[in-house]
Amino acid sequence: MSFYNKEPKYTHGDIPKIGIILANLGTPEKPTSSALRKYLQQFLMDRRVVEIPRFIWCWILHFIILVFRPNASAKKYASIWTKKGSPLYVNLLNQSNKFKEQLKKNISTPLEVEIGMSYGKPSVAEAIDNLKKKNCTKILFFPLYPQYASSSTGAALDALFKKLIRTRNIPEIRVIRNYHDDPSYINALEKSIRNFWATNGKPKKLIMSFHGVPKKSLMDGDPYHCECHKTARLLATKLKLKDDEYIVCFQSRFGKAEWLKPYFAKKLEAIASEKNLTVNVVCPGFSSDCLETLEEINMEGREIFIENGGDPKGYSYIPALNDNPEWIDAMIQITSRHLSGWIKEKYNANDIKKLSNITKLNYKKIKDKL
Repeated sequence: MSFYNKEPKYTHGDIPKIGIILANLGTPEKPTSSALRKYLQQFLMDRRVVEIPRFIWCWILHFIILVFRPNASAKKYASIWTKKGSPLYVNLLNQSNKFKEQLKKNISTPLEVEIGMSYGKPSVAEAIDNLKKKNCTKILFFPLYPQYASSSTGAALDALFKKLIRTRNIPEIRVIRNYHDDPSYINALEKSIRNFWATNGKPKKLIMSFHGVPKKSLMDGDPYHCECHKTARLLATKLKLKDDEYIVCFQSRFGKAEWLKPYFAKKLEAIASEKNLTVNVVCPGFSSDCLETLEEINMEGREIFIENGGDPKGYSYIPALNDNPEWIDAMIQITSRHLSGWIKEKYNANDIKKLSNITKLNYKKIKDKL
């Protein structure tokens, strides 16, 4: 049996295309204990997600976490599940469709777009297979994480490179590492927040909550913490916020180790009882709404705020960018810069077809000599 994966059927003269993979974390297939167990096992066995020595972690994972956590997690997913499936998947699919539609209006060079998840389906490996079948000889890999973290962008890149290791005919590859300070991304965030304020009013405090990572990651050289704070600073400047009008914190802490601080829940507890306080929470590290935003921030966060003396009407979550036109626009701008040199300003389909026909004729001449 060959070490390499089987290559798709190739026909000489096929017109080459450029492929783009929009990558995100992943999601269970259903909001059930069995689906969560399968998903969590894949997710939590990734060395980039959990860096505890394997001989210790495997015991903890299989005999404690996968015994008790799937049922609790399934209930949380069930509370935010949609008729079309997981919010993360649905949002990513909508982003992909609108992105593809807009991209083809802006660029005449033949392009194909696929989505791929680090964990679960559709996988990054499947996305690569689909693009190769469509004769994509160049692939741009776009992880939809604004800030680089080893446990998110790094894990997505691992999924990409693991597939390529077993690929005989490797396409030309480019990667978007981060876009935490990209003007188009900051503008999309600003527009989204201002639109929310136009309808709901400006709060006294804007909390910018980012997904947490262990503090050890920062000490070991992960740039995530710094990139989150730069995003927050640029966004606050665009919104013309004073220092006391916004807070930067981190959510989704897991385990007993120290994570990046301040913790979202603790900060919310501390400020909830302030007189006449109104709070908006935005999550600039998430391109799509998912469990961490819809359940942890919008539901659990609201409960914490109310339980600690906050006015039930004083707490609001500002949705992620999802498929907002401004974000699709930003995705196009970020992508176009990374496609420089691959795309042609004036792509003449007829000329390309003529060259393709010449290649096919030449192949016929030499076919019998092989």
